[in-house]
Amino acid sequence: MGYYLVMAIVAGIGMLAKWRLKSAYAKGVSVMAASGLTGRDTAQKILDAKGISNVGIEMVQGQMSDHYDPKAKMLRLSPDVYQGSSLAALGIAAHEVGHAIQDADRYGALVLRNGIVPIANAGGGMSMMVFMAGAMTGSQAIMIGGIALFSLTVIFQLVNLPVEFNASSRAKNILLEQGMITEGEYKTVDKVLDAAALTYVAATVSSILYLLYYAYRAGLIGGNRRN
Repeated sequence: MGYYLVMAIVAGIGMLAKWRLKSAYAKGVSVMAASGLTGRDTAQKILDAKGISNVGIEMVQGQMSDHYDPKAKMLRLSPDVYQGSSLAALGIAAHEVGHAIQDADRYGALVLRNGIVPIANAGGGMSMMVFMAGAMTGSQAIMIGGIALFSLTVIFQLVNLPVEFNASSRAKNILLEQGMITEGEYKTVDKVLDAAALTYVAATVSSILYLLYYAYRAGLIGGNRRN
């Protein structure tokens, strides 16, 4: 299993996921919500409906830079989402509020994800250097150390999947229950959020492929260590 082959497969998976998201987003952003609500309005109405009063909403620059900051208790929405009234804007805003609701509910997977973020970031950043040091010196033990560090990234990706899927599920249900979208609009919102979720699946699969490659190089799978 050559490194360049793994890179090509990972790149292909990533490109497919991005194409799917770009296509779904383009369709979603071109359709205005019948409710006339903006993404900011949508986020606030959902927070109010759920009785969450300690979370703020602010606009941040960039495209698809939307996220929820659990430490600051802040929803940060990109201009297109914050000010926009498209179905894509409503869906994305609701998804981010879904994370705020998870936080308020102490949703187990989110608590676990937030807890391992610092460790995963540190481990992921060091893993390649440690692994390459082991490969250059011919030390399997050091290579295994690099693999162990990279495993933290894979664990984070695996934990992150249910968090993202749950947030999207909450978003779609809340939008429909609160009458912010119609049943006819649900399909478009569903496609946008499903396409966004696919990018997390792609990232997880890519991380697993790299982990398998490193394990192969270290001789942990597929026979003796490869040079």
